Amino acid sequence: MTKDRAPSPLPTVPMEGVDESTWLDVIQKMDEVYSRLIDDEVELEKKNAELEQSQQFIVSVLTSMSDVLVVCDERGLIEQANEALCELVGRREEQLRGSSLSDLLADEASMAAAREAMERSDAPRTGQGIELNLLDRQGQSLSVDASCTPRIGGNGRRVGTVWVGRPTAELKRAYQEMRTAHEALKRTQQQLLHSEKMASLGQLVAGVAHELNNPISFVLGNVHALRKYCDRLQTYMGALHDQASEEELQALRQRLRIEHLMGDLPSLIEGTLEGAQRTADIVHGLKRFSAMDPEERKTVNLIEVIERAIHWVQKGRATSVQVRWQPVQRCSVMGSAGQLQQVMMNLLQNAFDALAQTPEPTVWVDMGCTGPVDTATVRVTVRDSGPGIPPEHLPRIFDPFFTTKPVGKGTGLGLSISYGIVEQHGGHLSARNVNGGGAEFVLELPRV
Repeated sequence: MTKDRAPSPLPTVPMEGVDESTWLDVIQKMDEVYSRLIDDEVELEKKNAELEQSQQFIVSVLTSMSDVLVVCDERGLIEQANEALCELVGRREEQLRGSSLSDLLADEASMAAAREAMERSDAPRTGQGIELNLLDRQGQSLSVDASCTPRIGGNGRRVGTVWVGRPTAELKRAYQEMRTAHEALKRTQQQLLHSEKMASLGQLVAGVAHELNNPISFVLGNVHALRKYCDRLQTYMGALHDQASEEELQALRQRLRIEHLMGDLPSLIEGTLEGAQRTADIVHGLKRFSAMDPEERKTVNLIEVIERAIHWVQKGRATSVQVRWQPVQRCSVMGSAGQLQQVMMNLLQNAFDALAQTPEPTVWVDMGCTGPVDTATVRVTVRDSGPGIPPEHLPRIFDPFFTTKPVGKGTGLGLSISYGIVEQHGGHLSARNVNGGGAEFVLELPRV
């Protein structure tokens, strides 16, 4: 059986008024149309491929989002949800589609807030923040910080809403971590406020060991001697208790050197107390160095602070030092009067110590205010007529435990502590040598 041949595109029966060329034109037009159809089909496939890629990209973005996302129509029915929401509520996207957004909410207040946001006609395009309570996979209420954004269709009309939210538990945890880190930073800054020039912890430890070694060794030596003396006295007192003869007691006193012992006891006790006091001073300085808890801040009259500091430092000196101080105006600052007085006493004490070998020791104290009222600065200078600070020591003058004084004459903490106190008060403390000789310390504080 033979297959029937396809009919010819040309009519087998000639048509009146239609020649062969006319049919050829028709066939040509048909080929052109067919070609355009092929091109359109190729273009359509290309567009479909691009659309599929875009869809895959959108799906990948939605899947990778850590925030929950819900797309609702204008009635509040869920059209799409991302993986984060499905994981949170314990339901698949197929189960969520077509259900109401209110089914995911835990209480009436959240339902009312969501309904109001979806019905709001003047909702901002950037979205509005709403706090909602969702039901998690265990059926427990979970607070979510959500944003509701209107969906606009091709005709420019609102066709639904897009909800994006993040559980506030995560935000609270992040905030707590940030707050903890901030508090730790504040504590660190508080501890290192006065020691920003410290080279290393090794220097600090070495300084502590050096400062404590001498008084402790001195105290230990005296304690060992006192123990031996105590044994001798016990032996002698035992003889007295046994009512030994006068000759025996005299011989015992000579053998035990009781007279020498009794004469040596006061100096041993005094030396022990001095060493203990020295150790206590170092420990007290270290406590202030490491903590320096701020006192209550209030308005402080610097004139009174400076005059008290001059009085007490002069009172504690065996030799007289002339202090030239004449305040020209009242200047007040906000801070701790006790701490600022400590700073002034440290500066004055260092100036007095620098004048130990100066024929005519003199210290100048000046104070003035500079700048407009709202940004005014109080400037206090303490200058001496001594030899000045060696240039190689100036960069380390505020380092903890750095001192040029002989062993036992200073802890090396005074200027370091003063530097930290001034920094706490929002000011600045600096040192320099002046022309003509002598050192000058400059204290600058904000005026109130």
